[in-house]
Amino acid sequence: MIRSAPARYTGPMTSSSSTLRVALPVPLPQLFDYAPPPGPAPDPAMTGQRVRVPFGSRELVGVVAGIGQVEDPGSLRAAIEWIDTTPLVTGELWRSLQWLARYTHAPLGEVISTALPGPLRRGEAVPDTHQWGWQLTAAGHDPQPKLRSGTRPQRLAACLAEGVVNEDRLDTLMDDWRSAARSLAKRELVERIALAHSPAVASPASGPAPNAEQAEAIAAITSADGFAAYLLDGVTGSGKTEVYLQAIVACLARGKQALVLVPEIGLTPQTLSRFRNRLGIPVHVLHSGLNDNERARVWAAAARGEAQVIVGTRSAVFTPLPNAGLIVIDEEHDGSYKQQDGIRYHARDFALVRAKALDVAVVLGSATPSLESLHNAHAGRYTHLRLKQRAGAARPPVVRVLDVRKRPLRDGLSPEVLAGITQHLQAGHQVLVFKNRRGYAPVLLCHDCGWTAPCQRCDAPMTVHAGGRRLQCHHCGARQSAPLACPDCGSLALQPQGIGTERLEEHLVEAFPEFPVIRIDRGTTGKRDALETQLASLGDRAGILVGTQILAKGHDLPKLTLVVVVGIDEGLFSADFRASEKLAQQLIQVAGRAGRAVDTGEVWLQTHHPGHPLLETLVNGGYHAFAEAELQQREAAGFPPFAHLALLRAEAQQVEHANAMLSAVRALIPDDAAVERYGPMPAPMPRRAGYQRTQLLLSSPARRPLHGVLDQVTPQISALPQARRVRWSLDVDPMDLY
Repeated sequence: MIRSAPARYTGPMTSSSSTLRVALPVPLPQLFDYAPPPGPAPDPAMTGQRVRVPFGSRELVGVVAGIGQVEDPGSLRAAIEWIDTTPLVTGELWRSLQWLARYTHAPLGEVISTALPGPLRRGEAVPDTHQWGWQLTAAGHDPQPKLRSGTRPQRLAACLAEGVVNEDRLDTLMDDWRSAARSLAKRELVERIALAHSPAVASPASGPAPNAEQAEAIAAITSADGFAAYLLDGVTGSGKTEVYLQAIVACLARGKQALVLVPEIGLTPQTLSRFRNRLGIPVHVLHSGLNDNERARVWAAAARGEAQVIVGTRSAVFTPLPNAGLIVIDEEHDGSYKQQDGIRYHARDFALVRAKALDVAVVLGSATPSLESLHNAHAGRYTHLRLKQRAGAARPPVVRVLDVRKRPLRDGLSPEVLAGITQHLQAGHQVLVFKNRRGYAPVLLCHDCGWTAPCQRCDAPMTVHAGGRRLQCHHCGARQSAPLACPDCGSLALQPQGIGTERLEEHLVEAFPEFPVIRIDRGTTGKRDALETQLASLGDRAGILVGTQILAKGHDLPKLTLVVVVGIDEGLFSADFRASEKLAQQLIQVAGRAGRAVDTGEVWLQTHHPGHPLLETLVNGGYHAFAEAELQQREAAGFPPFAHLALLRAEAQQVEHANAMLSAVRALIPDDAAVERYGPMPAPMPRRAGYQRTQLLLSSPARRPLHGVLDQVTPQISALPQARRVRWSLDVDPMDLY
């Protein structure tokens, strides 16, 4: 154990030998010993309380992880003060966070810091979550005060004449009641009071009658007694959300909490609206679009059992659930659930761990389950629930593969596609043109000498934006104006090469001026509620959506009847072993946006490789035929889910430093360890943001030997002299070998 810098403790102590073992948010895999601050004697019951401590020249907020014993407590620095009087992190959540620290081989203090909302990390008090209401004071009940009839203060006083009214109710009764309340409060005629919490009683609205497959899935989930994992494997439009809703209704009827994870902020407004309309109960939301105080309030409400339904993105998996009844992971295959920096956890996998610890059911839903989840279902670890038909009158879309070899393309679109778009628009329908590359074009090219605009800090070209006027690196964020002439030969023949969503939007606006064209990508949806606003602006009108994978995830667009996928060829030939799975999921998911209501949908795939085995398998056999073939290939090649990986990444200004560090780590691994070692080797993108990047890949057919090696090696890395010259990270179960 490493202690903080010793200093004689001179404050009063109630115990001469007991110390606090504190987890701090620093990148060191140890706990730190401190003498207790003035106050109660250290006790194991204090585990999980926050404490403010000195750390070098700084003050940090840590969490007590245990009570230690030392012979000379006077040699320790003293903690400054207790922040909590009772533990903040307790029970199942505390044990699960300890498991996550062990599994990711990350410092416990950093894991706890990741799990807490910003204000709680900074040592602020747990926010108040009770509701507020307003009532008339004794002076307000006195008939003497005269209020002009018809004014806001008079109308507010009339609202409060019958008693206390909570603020949510006042929002529905009056516009701008708050200014009237302030006016009356200055005259001491009204007062704001805290209302005692009373659990909301769910009054769910009736939904559509489930079909036989849905009813079977609902019955299986709601009959679970204790922990059970269900893979809800349903084609797009099969009514998975209806299954979630009915399972949540049953959960609420038992007086329990439900946590629902969604992969993207963009899905949250649509999900929230549907959940609130159906459940008849407040639905709380947690995602990065909220400010710190909002996130802290929801966290606290959940910890107190007041929030009964929580919908959130990846980080919502850390929500306290003292009265848990159900966990749902929608679009469980989505890569957004994997945190790619800091503590590299996977929210889906951690949700499974928490569900087991909480002894509740967990539902993993997807139209394109990850190969890991399908493998677990085939092995009997998950109960496999299939929904093979679309709900209601919706029918599967008709898929057409367009061979564009030797065909004239205008900004990436063939004449057949433009004619098809025209036909659907004139019929009053909507069209989605899908291109998973934002920007105007991927590359700026000199037509005379072949120069391409490189990023000065990355081994990648800069992407063209703003109609060719601006260059931006999508890896490090660097930006610059596009040159007027070629820096190499001075030619003016600079041309954007390739297609991005901006270029498609420009062409479609010109080709279909009478119809709205709305672009949905990261550039247009960065602001809060931007995606919801963009989709609402189209409404039910005939029009065109141009977008990236943001549009492929779970959106219900009833008027959409044609999906055109532009430029899938780059995904057919990738060195990433997950590339085929990602492309298959993407194609199936985006195809599922078409024909979700009465009108039949069509999906057109433009490609120069119409005979590619992946396309033929998907079109003729569907996703499960692809998954079966891909699992066989993964098993033969020794890739997940038939192997377990850990990726150690290092980056430095000089590549020699990164390689030396990884070589030193490799030397720490025993020769007889049942772990394969690959590297040090360059990362697929060797230079990024000015740093040279290398990696060491560890692989084992079983999880235990891999973690045994990591348990042995990871604590030694920080002490390596070579590690002081590099930035390094460890990624257990990496999703990308980038």
